[in-house]
Amino acid sequence: MSKYGKRGRDAGTGQFITVQEAERRKKTAIVERFKKDRNGRPQN
Repeated sequence: MSKYGKRGRDAGTGQFITVQEAERRKKTAIVERFKKDRNGRPQN
């Protein structure tokens, strides 16, 4: 299991979107890396 995950976010609204959609819309979206806890959930 990987220690890091990816999630897409719309830059204007802040809403989560799919990673594939964020990679396609490079000007208006970003792909974030986040650290996972041992259960695979985001660690904040």
